[in-house]
Amino acid sequence: MVKRALISVSDKTGIVDFAKELQGMGVEIISTGGTYKTLSDAGIKVINISDITGFPECLDGRVKTLHPKVHGGLLAIRSNPDHMKQIAELGIEPIGMVIINLYPFKQTILKENVELHDAIENIDIGGPTMLRAAAKNYQDVSVIVDPSDYVTVVEELKSSKDVSLKTKFKLAYKVFEHTCHYDTLIAKYLREKIGEDTFPETMTLTFEKVQDMRYGENPHQKAVFYKEVGANKGCITSAKQLHGKELSYNNINDANGALELLKEFSEPTVVAVKHANPCGVASSDNIYDAYVKAYEADPVSIFGGIIAANREIDLKTAEEINKIFVEIIIAPSFTDEAMAVLSKKKNIRIMKLDDIGAPVPEGSYDMKKVAGGLLVQNVNRECVNKEEIKFVTEKKPDEKQIEELLFAMKVVKHTKSNGIVVAKGKQTLGVGPGQTNRIMAAKIAIEYGGERTKGAVLASDAFFPFPDCVEAAAAAGITAIIQPGGSMNDQASIDECNKHGIAMIFTGMRHFKH
Repeated sequence: MVKRALISVSDKTGIVDFAKELQGMGVEIISTGGTYKTLSDAGIKVINISDITGFPECLDGRVKTLHPKVHGGLLAIRSNPDHMKQIAELGIEPIGMVIINLYPFKQTILKENVELHDAIENIDIGGPTMLRAAAKNYQDVSVIVDPSDYVTVVEELKSSKDVSLKTKFKLAYKVFEHTCHYDTLIAKYLREKIGEDTFPETMTLTFEKVQDMRYGENPHQKAVFYKEVGANKGCITSAKQLHGKELSYNNINDANGALELLKEFSEPTVVAVKHANPCGVASSDNIYDAYVKAYEADPVSIFGGIIAANREIDLKTAEEINKIFVEIIIAPSFTDEAMAVLSKKKNIRIMKLDDIGAPVPEGSYDMKKVAGGLLVQNVNRECVNKEEIKFVTEKKPDEKQIEELLFAMKVVKHTKSNGIVVAKGKQTLGVGPGQTNRIMAAKIAIEYGGERTKGAVLASDAFFPFPDCVEAAAAAGITAIIQPGGSMNDQASIDECNKHGIAMIFTGMRHFKH
């Protein structure tokens, strides 16, 4: 039977009702600071922590519960006669329940322009210490960190006058999840403030659940969607769904890929993605023309795909989109008329994302889980350094061709390797993604382009070790090529370009994507 409970909460959701339930069952309540005032004001009889410790709160509240009369009451094992004898001799009474949630460190650091001092002051010390002590002694102490557990605890107390061992164990587990998350946020914040070590010797990451998914990549796989804590401008986690059924695992993965590619462009641009690869990308003077060009790039693959646009969707564009089935459309905004048209289709997901073009923050991680480990790298934020471009062929590209080449390179950067993109008029004509050899990727892209490839440009995510890709490009009427260069056989590709009068430039920057 719980006889004494200690309550000290930052999140006071439901705490008054819970405390009243405890008091009604004869539980003595101890409290601190703001929680003491909240409960007292609600007419609940509360003992101040200072009356238990015999020592006043001090140092602006930094020290109040760090005392043997608190921790002895939490850590004494009730079935250990020596423990019980010791606390009796020391005048320590057992505490059978702890209800604590911590200083709002996360809420503090998420505020704009927060000062380091304010963040430091919101690092809880006594709370985690009490939580860990109570959780370690879970068989004797019920420890509650989540207000959603109040109902379960009250029900068990009313039905059996105690909290079951199974529930106590689950509550203890939740404590360590909570304190781990809390400490990880602190470490992450301080690491970013230091700004010296991008990859620490030990890496602890923390995420918060957004939703349980119906299934993963396939129906037999379970999946959950988590988000990072912090400012997530321009990310799928920040998008507001305006219409349609909930997002699936594959929807989120594809939408993320579309957004990553869209961030490469500042002019009105539409990106269509299917199975994590771009299938139609186009830029224009307005979003309607950009969409039409993206659709015409590959009318077959765009069906059932993801569309991302970096301008508001108007009525004219919405009517054009509505002619086919797409899974998702993401844009910074939609006119009321556009929403009326698009929402006629029950299954389309309409996502509004402010700051859709916001760049990925410097220092962000790209992670891939492998069996037994985790691969971590910096996000690939660069595409081409114009100052490092080398003109390696006899024929040099003109300014218009250079624009087209840079457009194509932005797209191929986000295409699975080996990847080739053929483009013209700031429109993809063919995308050859994820092939085990580069010539096959080139042939796929060229085949998609068909007759349109005459006068087009070609981009490759990595160098050409053989002249075969140049031969295929020449046969298709390609006039200019952009690639990283760096192969021992670069000269063979250069010679092949010279043979066919094709301009080729090297960027010196590879873009493998696996």
